[in-house]
Amino acid sequence: MDWRCLVERVLFLRRTVPVSGGVEIQSKTIRVNGLLVHYYVAGRGEPLIVVHGGGGDARTWWANIAELAQKYTVYAPDLPGYGASQPIGEVYFIPELSEFLDDFATAIGLDRFYLIGHSLGGGVALSYTLKCPHKIKKLVLVSSLCLGREIAFWVRFLSVPAFIRSLGALTKAVLQGIRWVAERLNPAGYIMPLSPASITLGGSITSLRQQSLVLEDRLGELNVPTLLVWGTRDPIVPVEHAYRAAEVIPDGRVKIFSGHGHNVHREALSEFSRPIIGFLD
Repeated sequence: MDWRCLVERVLFLRRTVPVSGGVEIQSKTIRVNGLLVHYYVAGRGEPLIVVHGGGGDARTWWANIAELAQKYTVYAPDLPGYGASQPIGEVYFIPELSEFLDDFATAIGLDRFYLIGHSLGGGVALSYTLKCPHKIKKLVLVSSLCLGREIAFWVRFLSVPAFIRSLGALTKAVLQGIRWVAERLNPAGYIMPLSPASITLGGSITSLRQQSLVLEDRLGELNVPTLLVWGTRDPIVPVEHAYRAAEVIPDGRVKIFSGHGHNVHREALSEFSRPIIGFLD
């Protein structure tokens, strides 16, 4: 890690995390198999892990953490290579992130917990639940990847390996610089510049034509209650994926938010939290 990255991480970790709704969201770090991993934790009650999507980091869950922490102890890690967490390596895929999730849960002392994943995080959560169903009480997939082959063209284009290689070190450095500035001008995290990790990881789950990592044929194996949450105007992953998946998952349910898009958990905050808590209860 060069000195600029080190300074960036130190400044990030010293940031005061705001208190919202009477809930203090703590910013912590932990070693997970040698990786320095950053995560947020808040609340009391049964444990709930939330996994962010590929276009941001754990800060995208801040407002939701404050609401869900009224009922649960919420843990929101930055996936490796995102936010203030170290990357696993140059190239890694959803299976490696699934392994990371298991190692993270072990590191914070969780044997069994609720799990929510958004977009890329949904793919990670789904993969993990298929591998370790005995550790998951209930699963919530929000605008999740890996449920079908369709995905927005611009996501497929940005994920083409040739395009990724063409970025080169200079462009990746520019992305990191934009990220550094955005974090300081916009600490609430509503602007999420793409990170090198998000672009590189995209190449492992999509091709120019479609999603390449699809777990649709394994949904019948899910033996935990599963809620699929989607917005009708999701421009990245079509809402039809939720309906198709619910027909196959043995205990699958659907909650659709009319007029909302890919980030429905942020666009419809209060409306999102109520059915989630109702389902987890």
